[in-house]
Amino acid sequence: MSIKGKAYIAGIYEHPTRHAPDKSTAQLHAECAKGALEDAGLTKADVDGYFCAGDAPGGVMPMADYLGLKLRHLDSTETGGCSYIIALGHAAEAIAAGKCSVALITLAGKPRTGPMPPRAFGPEVDFEVAYGATTHNAYGMCAMRHMHEFGTTSEQLAWVKVAASHHAQYNPHAMLRDVVTVEDVLNSPMISDPLHRLDCCVVSDGGGALVVTTPEIAKSLKRPLVRMTGHGESLKGPNGGRKLDLTYSAGVWSGPPAFAEAGVTPKDIKYASIYDSFTITVVVQLEDLGFCAKGEGGKFVADGNLISGVGKLPWNTDGGGLCNNHPINRGGITKIIEAVRQLRGEAHPKVQVPNCDLALVHGTGGLLGVRHAASTAILERV
Repeated sequence: MSIKGKAYIAGIYEHPTRHAPDKSTAQLHAECAKGALEDAGLTKADVDGYFCAGDAPGGVMPMADYLGLKLRHLDSTETGGCSYIIALGHAAEAIAAGKCSVALITLAGKPRTGPMPPRAFGPEVDFEVAYGATTHNAYGMCAMRHMHEFGTTSEQLAWVKVAASHHAQYNPHAMLRDVVTVEDVLNSPMISDPLHRLDCCVVSDGGGALVVTTPEIAKSLKRPLVRMTGHGESLKGPNGGRKLDLTYSAGVWSGPPAFAEAGVTPKDIKYASIYDSFTITVVVQLEDLGFCAKGEGGKFVADGNLISGVGKLPWNTDGGGLCNNHPINRGGITKIIEAVRQLRGEAHPKVQVPNCDLALVHGTGGLLGVRHAASTAILERV
């Protein structure tokens, strides 16, 4: 069953806070839900499907009860940072199958306030924990391998941060609003060779929410119409110790079915929201999604090619995770929100893409250098 044209994003909300010591995580979820429903012109009484992930306190049951929802469909798929892009696809599938008609998706967390929730270890822990893998060195390992294989340079990676900063200067809520140069990135402290501090995303409190609904309800709300036309999801891991190529992500499998279902190609995309936990994450995913050949990502992002109004592929025009917001270290939902803003024509005028009618949202969840999930969604303005 195809989801093409069968589900619309009717409401979006990004929490403006980046530091919330005075709020509980559940309260942030509730405020995001309220904001997205108000944006759609709906109420919680209209919601009959609820989607959340591992950031929801206690999981889907207590969170839905806290929000006062009466449901006939629920989903708590947990895949880290791309959980909400997967949730968007699952919500579209549920709506297409008649399992619900108004789906609410919420994210919230407080890693900046701290402490971070304890990590849930999988069956691999006994074999891997001794090697001391962290988020930073896992991505640094991928960056170093990409440089070795393809000649990618630190200067090229820095251009990803430069593009993000050019966009963030227009976002009043962005954590980092100062425009930086390639030299600024290269002169920032080394975190995990070859990644510098400015190659790394921000850590923020906050959250976001989406409302996904049927075409009939969406058209009755008198809001700009944005519909789902394609979706894909996939996994990649070490596969029991077999050889692991660090230069590609699970996007090589999540992208093609999304493009095929939507009936478009990377050349058709007017705007891209792509998960930017680190600068190398963006380079690898652009290659895997077909915006450039494998190994050409460094050249593709260089010289301002991701800057709206300057380059060929306007990208993360809110400043992304590198400059704007990365709530609970899970950036997928903010990628969807900015893509919807672009398609509605509601992005900041300085970064709004002219005649933006087709957008891609893509993200990963987990560690790029170890095991992770990926999800790709194609959105269209009607």
